[in-house]
Amino acid sequence: MASQFDARLSPRARTLVAAAALAALGGALAIDHAPKGAGLAAQDITPQSVAEAADALAEMDASQWVTGRLVLDFVDPQDGEDGSDAEIEDFVADLDARADVDVERAGFYSEGEHLYTVTASRETLATLGPVLETPLLEGVEPEIMYALPTEAMAASLPEGPEDEPADAQRGPRLTVDDPMFRLQWHMEQIHAPEAWMTTRGEGTVVAVIDTGVAYANADGVRALPDLNRTEFVHGESFIEGLPRGLDDHAHGSHVAGTIAQSTNNGVGVTGVAYGAKIMPLKVLSKDGRGAVPGIANAIRYAADHGAHVINMSLGGPLPSRVLAKAIEYAHGKGVVTVCAAGNERRSKVGYPAANKFSIAVSATDYGRDLTHYSNWGADIDVAAPGGDTRADRNGDGQPDGVLQNTIRIGRPLENDYLWFQGTSMASPHAAGVAALIVASGVTNPDEVERVMKATAVHPKGVKWDERFGAGIVDAQAAVATQSNYAPERAGFTGLLLLGAFGALGLAGLRGRARWFGAAGFFGAAAATSGALGTTPLSYQAAAWAGGADAWLGFGSPLWFSAALPLLASVTLLRVRGLRPALVGLGLGTAAMLLHGAFVLPTLVTALPGGPWVDRAWLLGNGLLAWALARRVGRLS
Repeated sequence: MASQFDARLSPRARTLVAAAALAALGGALAIDHAPKGAGLAAQDITPQSVAEAADALAEMDASQWVTGRLVLDFVDPQDGEDGSDAEIEDFVADLDARADVDVERAGFYSEGEHLYTVTASRETLATLGPVLETPLLEGVEPEIMYALPTEAMAASLPEGPEDEPADAQRGPRLTVDDPMFRLQWHMEQIHAPEAWMTTRGEGTVVAVIDTGVAYANADGVRALPDLNRTEFVHGESFIEGLPRGLDDHAHGSHVAGTIAQSTNNGVGVTGVAYGAKIMPLKVLSKDGRGAVPGIANAIRYAADHGAHVINMSLGGPLPSRVLAKAIEYAHGKGVVTVCAAGNERRSKVGYPAANKFSIAVSATDYGRDLTHYSNWGADIDVAAPGGDTRADRNGDGQPDGVLQNTIRIGRPLENDYLWFQGTSMASPHAAGVAALIVASGVTNPDEVERVMKATAVHPKGVKWDERFGAGIVDAQAAVATQSNYAPERAGFTGLLLLGAFGALGLAGLRGRARWFGAAGFFGAAAATSGALGTTPLSYQAAAWAGGADAWLGFGSPLWFSAALPLLASVTLLRVRGLRPALVGLGLGTAAMLLHGAFVLPTLVTALPGGPWVDRAWLLGNGLLAWALARRVGRLS
């Protein structure tokens, strides 16, 4: 019967059939994994749209959200846009030479983006319209201020009973020795202890763009004791005040604690992704306010210095094109951006949470209800614990806020364990879950968001609504989602087996029964490893090590390539007994790479360009690994 099948369908035809099936499967999976998020894109933000948003703030004083200055966003010649650096410098010099006009760079990190602020009287600014009509300018907008959400509150920690949180525990969980963990009902709500059995966020970097973090001793601030094991990288300040991203407020330190408070250190409380590194970026002053150019600079800085996740527990009601562009820039470099929805009790999400490529987070209380202060609306993506310091619904004698170690408000030389409430507290829970997802191997920001939404648990059992989005984030389910790739990659492996062995002919395979029997063990094991595993073992090792170098560490194109099966084949091809294993290794690697090319659950670092360059790299290397496996199979 096999010979009849051979006569009807040639090896080349079988290979083409497998390739067609592979393309069909890949297309279907690509559609299933396609990003579903919306949000306001940079190209849709104009001065008119900002003015309309300001006019809509009938219940608020819109003037508190602008500084009175203009922000000039020039073209980027290095990106192939019209103009040159010399022309921009001449234009700026001419504008600055005008009477009553002062032009300055919008921060030290704005040079590559060519951002400038213009300070002048209102009358003078009104006359600059014709002057600013130049192709050198990509956009002009008022300088917008963002601030901390208004509902952040604190309560000092008294002694209390040791009641267990009411949230149900699910499966094996890590037992920690942090004495106040029993008061962190919010960690139980997202099932963080169960997720810690899989990953603690090792190898990831989370940028906290906020008031800074009290991670070191300096003039005016002391390091927090419960950050003693947390690693900090590339701290920077984008506003006047403390240097190196240090905190003189308390908010940013509390946020950073939720993400990566030192855990299992016998002190205080825990953090969602306590194995992650924190990049503290100070953009808000000690009064909790900061201008958009500094925030945009910090976003680009984070993307350029290795951040995998950005948390912004800040915002306002006015959109900024400059900030939206920065978020899109970070997204293009593989960074997940998570933002607080806002605490104005409005049916409209604030900015930057409502921007495209931002994950907007609303806040829940102990009872898994939307809090009384949280914004909601069409742009909500997920919900997370934000707390309610006015209530004690779990009956533990303590406020139901979010508990972390931070400096005392107004007294940065002192620290305490304080309860805060707000979407500011919800956002870092979601950012911590994003870091856990990245640590488990899913590095593409669209796929991280998809996983977060797909595994969220909606309190009402619906797919989405404007209050909870897809539901409350679930750390345990999110890090377990890698098993969802197993059937997909197994399908790719099956089709690759058909394509790789097709040219040998079924009759030929019958004649190689002994060889094929060995392949059944060695090849299947290697192929299954590549098909079901998230990443090669070497990639996981690089992730655990921290991945400091883009070409050797986390997401390196060296690991996401045909290099491993190629090297193994060149080294071991003469060992006849190992050839089945080499075939399996090639097929498994090809399955993983082609799955990534179609679905893109991973983003490759150190390559120029965006996601399509990554897809091309994965596709090319996947086909190379498949061809290599087929060639080794023919030699066996």
